[in-house]
Amino acid sequence: MYGLEVVVVDVGVLVGAVVPYLCALAGRYGSAVLERAVQEGTEAGADATFGLGRRLLRRLLSPEVPARDAIEEAVADLGAHPDDEDFQRAVRAQLKKALANDEQLRSDLAELLGGAGGVSVAAVGERSVAAQTISGVVVTGDDAKIKR
Repeated sequence: MYGLEVVVVDVGVLVGAVVPYLCALAGRYGSAVLERAVQEGTEAGADATFGLGRRLLRRLLSPEVPARDAIEEAVADLGAHPDDEDFQRAVRAQLKKALANDEQLRSDLAELLGGAGGVSVAAVGERSVAAQTISGVVVTGDDAKIKR
């Protein structure tokens, strides 16, 4: 078949790539995350991470997504509690369920992520670490002892 491109996207990998952007939005906008994310246009000073996060969330909340209401509720809860890992897991679970049965949604999100260009790294939560590459030890706990 010429001119046909088939892209197979692993749901777990895709969820792992999307959720940090949603967490970054929730951390920035708090309980207003849904309202701010669906606004058209961009705000002054918004960087690539938040711009892509808004585009991803707009796609996830589009009317043709059957799991839209569940995703919206999970993201709203995350906005109210952006540092709470339980709410982050709830978003992951809703995305996993939605993506498992929606090939078009998987493809659209993968395309958005693929077109992002560059590297975006977002750390969300207390003592979070964000890096493109870590070549040494990272300690985020108290009283850690490292022996080399």
